[in-house]
Amino acid sequence: MSPIGSGLWRHFRTYQVFGANTDAGKTIFSTIITRAVRSVSPTEKLWYLKPVSTGAADDADVLHLNRHARGITTQNLYQFDDPVSPHLAAQSLKRSVPDKTLLQGVSSQIQENARHGSGFMLVETAGGPNSPGPSGTLQAELYRSLRLPIVFVADWHLGGISTSISAYESLKMRGYDIEGVTVLRDSYYKNFEYFQQYFGDRNIPLLTAPHPPERGNDDVQNMQQYYDDIEQETPQSSFSARGFAQNLLHAHQGRIDSLDSMAERAMDCIWWPFTQHQHLKAQTITPIDSAYGDYFQTYRAPVEPAVVTKSDTQPTPTESNMLIPTLDGSASWWTQGLGHGNPDLTLAAAYAAGRYGHVMFAEAVNEPALSLAQRMLSVLDNPRLDKVFYSDNGSTAMEVAVKMALKAACVRYGWDTPGQNIEVLGLMGSYHGDTMGAMDLSEPSVYNEKIPWYKGRGYWFECPSVKLREGKWVIDLPETIATAGEQESAASFESLQDVFAKGRDDGELVKIYELHVRGTIERLVQQHGRRFGALVMEPVVLGAGGMLLVDPLFQRVLTNVVRDSAAVFSGIAETETSSNTTSTSNNVSWTGLPIVADEVFTGLYRLGHHSSCSLLHIDPDISAHAKLLTGGLLPLSVTLASRSIFDAFLADNKADALLHGHSYTAHAIGCQVADTSIKTLVGLDKGGAWSTFKKDWTGLAGGGSSISKIKNVFGTTLTTPETASSNSTADTPQIWSVWSKDFVYALSHASERVDSIWALGSVLAISLKDPEGAGYTSNVARGLQQKLLNGGMREWNIHSRVLGNVLYLMAGQMSEVEDVREWEKLVREGLDL
Repeated sequence: MSPIGSGLWRHFRTYQVFGANTDAGKTIFSTIITRAVRSVSPTEKLWYLKPVSTGAADDADVLHLNRHARGITTQNLYQFDDPVSPHLAAQSLKRSVPDKTLLQGVSSQIQENARHGSGFMLVETAGGPNSPGPSGTLQAELYRSLRLPIVFVADWHLGGISTSISAYESLKMRGYDIEGVTVLRDSYYKNFEYFQQYFGDRNIPLLTAPHPPERGNDDVQNMQQYYDDIEQETPQSSFSARGFAQNLLHAHQGRIDSLDSMAERAMDCIWWPFTQHQHLKAQTITPIDSAYGDYFQTYRAPVEPAVVTKSDTQPTPTESNMLIPTLDGSASWWTQGLGHGNPDLTLAAAYAAGRYGHVMFAEAVNEPALSLAQRMLSVLDNPRLDKVFYSDNGSTAMEVAVKMALKAACVRYGWDTPGQNIEVLGLMGSYHGDTMGAMDLSEPSVYNEKIPWYKGRGYWFECPSVKLREGKWVIDLPETIATAGEQESAASFESLQDVFAKGRDDGELVKIYELHVRGTIERLVQQHGRRFGALVMEPVVLGAGGMLLVDPLFQRVLTNVVRDSAAVFSGIAETETSSNTTSTSNNVSWTGLPIVADEVFTGLYRLGHHSSCSLLHIDPDISAHAKLLTGGLLPLSVTLASRSIFDAFLADNKADALLHGHSYTAHAIGCQVADTSIKTLVGLDKGGAWSTFKKDWTGLAGGGSSISKIKNVFGTTLTTPETASSNSTADTPQIWSVWSKDFVYALSHASERVDSIWALGSVLAISLKDPEGAGYTSNVARGLQQKLLNGGMREWNIHSRVLGNVLYLMAGQMSEVEDVREWEKLVREGLDL
């Protein structure tokens, strides 16, 4: 089923009527408003939709509108005779009404009505915002994707002030725009007087009306007279019905005007990140009106109306929905995982905001920060990690991580002379952030090579990459490891599970990697006199550098060699440094160099597991996390470190402490949201939410592998096959992806356009062939990106980002199977498959 679009049309005004509770007068005010619209705009076509109605059919709300709002077209999607909550009525009839089915019905009805031209429509809910729909989903949540502007009917009963404000806040917390409030006037409770002040302070128009007459023998005639009198009423303290209706019409036009001009206004004042503005045009800017689940609601500019010919027998559409569902294909720069506007995260943020606002953190603690720290240590389950340091984003988390690592190395090896050039070891193609220190952790690239203060303090290993080509998972070796002409396809595997198998540690390729890494380190330190203080790497996937899937064996070998090379890094015998490698706690102390894992992108279930390091069978000494940490709601990051790293900062002098922080360190709102996010992710994992995706990839493991004849840079020629044993994957976590096996393998055979592909967890990366050469400067992926954005003949599309010749897509951790399969179809079409 296609995603649900917003109900915003240029010349068709649709409002949703929410009541604070049942019996608040929703249908009364629906009638008043539609009659008032007819009064101020006599040619307006009027529509009324009741998606779900309960109670006797001969007393249905649509009949009331038909009687008293002449000239209106009424519609009802689901009628349940039992006068109870819709979820109970559906249960009693054993009638399933899935949310998507109901939403699609409402959306289709709005679209059908809008095709008739200019008009006004009310969609009236049942009960209050927190009343359940037929499936049990709260209505405020159920209808959120439509993001219709709201006419809110407040409650006039005793207790109605509390009920109304609670309902109003529930709607606001879910991103609804309240364009007007109505309430019945009651001379005893006088709720309307309080609402005049309350909603007046919020600049929301209020319409009041007298109570309708008591029911009797002349109900129809009495109600008709009631409505006629209201049309003439102009209370001094409130809007008239006609004034209220006029305001709704103006509010709709204001929303249209704002969207029409948003891109142009932004061009005047916005400086966008990672953007060359020289040739930027307003037409290329994507205005996002709202977002829900995996989708944005993006603005679609008006098109010229179609020409109507005499032969036409049906009304010709002159416009289309102004907002269309757009898949957030980059997970909003890798942050999104639990869905846009996730109500649990929103409530967590509201709770912490109400409880704390922001409170300072230096030598203080708040409960959310403490709870999150304890949860992170538990979830990562790394015996080396013992302390949690808070910062605000991935780049600063890595700044902190490197400060920790280099200081620890300096203390242990006695490098205490200020101004020494302490470098890092890393991986070529990695990128760790945009702050000055984080930039120096990466080799020269388009991100930093033109920055005057960039120094590039490190050595970066070219790393073997994993690629799926024509149904085979192959390891491509760089020339620094294998001689030119023999470096490609060092090993071939039947499955990605085999690539990650721990059993590969017994293969011949390990020897190549060990010789290369050890020889390089010894040459850099002993021959060139370079001094290194940390190994810094993105586990499994190098993100911004081009979505490179690194051979996990290489990263494991690199880590092991570094940890075994204390004598090389220190310049003294191993026995002389061994006494300094014992931790002061139960945690394992670092050896060789501190291992820093940049899990900002790849951590916390992005690749299908709690930690990407767990896929490598590596326990880092320092680990940085952000992105999915807060489920995509707001910025926060953590850097976790071992006790032995922490102990390096213990001294009598404050100058020896880790002097890093910012005003919003460990802000309670972010920590509360992150704690909720991590708890949710763990629940999804343990609860089997991804079992269908995992089953799709089951059975691919254990296919074995072979190694081609390779001559490495040390002159050794390997001819012995590297074979995966039958139990080589037994100790490896299951490797799986939300992107289907058939889809991924099919794209790997599209050799005319696709160089290679890989999928892991929620990430899909497609490397396209470019005759002029691959890399970040390539533009070959732009064509596919544009096709996805056009969406073909669909009323939805995909917004994606590219890295040179690589187009990548990310699903969310709550994405549903049928949705992902629809996205796959559009990608196939974009590649002409």
